[in-house]
Amino acid sequence: MKLFLSKEGNREQARQLTEELGAVLFMAEETVDNDAEALEELHLRLDADGLSLVDGDLSMRGDFTKLLPRVTKGRLAGEMLVKAAKRKNFGERSVLIDATAGMGEDSFLLAAAGFEVHMYEYDPIIAALLEDTLKRAMEDPELCDIAGRMKLYKEDSIRALSGREEKVDVVLLDPMFPERQKSALIKKKFQLLQQLERPCSDEEELFRAAMEAGPKKIIIKRPLKGPFLAGRKPDYSLTGKAIRYDCIVLARAESESAEG
Repeated sequence: MKLFLSKEGNREQARQLTEELGAVLFMAEETVDNDAEALEELHLRLDADGLSLVDGDLSMRGDFTKLLPRVTKGRLAGEMLVKAAKRKNFGERSVLIDATAGMGEDSFLLAAAGFEVHMYEYDPIIAALLEDTLKRAMEDPELCDIAGRMKLYKEDSIRALSGREEKVDVVLLDPMFPERQKSALIKKKFQLLQQLERPCSDEEELFRAAMEAGPKKIIIKRPLKGPFLAGRKPDYSLTGKAIRYDCIVLARAESESAEG
């Protein structure tokens, strides 16, 4: 992977990224002058606005400020994922694991709802993008309180969940499956991410790892008409226009109900 650093980009961050990712560092302005074709390949770009994943005309940068309208007091409670998680059913310090964090948008909504969210992302480039997004959020007065409840682990959640001993209230699973790649309506950011993230190859292993973490509830994000993960029928589901949340209750909180 190539990393292009602009004049305004953070040089120390670029140095760390080249070490962590094994990336080859280029100065963006010099490349434009000498080898513009290099910028047409999938690459990372670090400038004053943060880290981006770029492929030709496609570009993606994490930005939690876009989610601010969804976390207002009036709207957050209406988010389907927040309804599925039901944070009020757990203790004051409620721990949720997002085992397939991606760009962290679901985690941000859940942290806004009050969960302490532990995010796992195994792809090093996606994890770097998410880490940069989280860093910028921590520096934003409007986002820092929510971002302060989000912690990123750059590792495979299957291994981490299987050996986890700390308390877990909820595990969220949103695995990428091959059928998603066939959609003609796929969003720009997923076009880029799918060049990096491999589809889930063993849903049984992922589900078993989530169970071994000992949560009170597992939430599985699925395409509206997609099959149950690992063939496990949920206790109940919440459905929207394009997706649904399958909820498996393993230890009922006092106010939990099968009706959702």
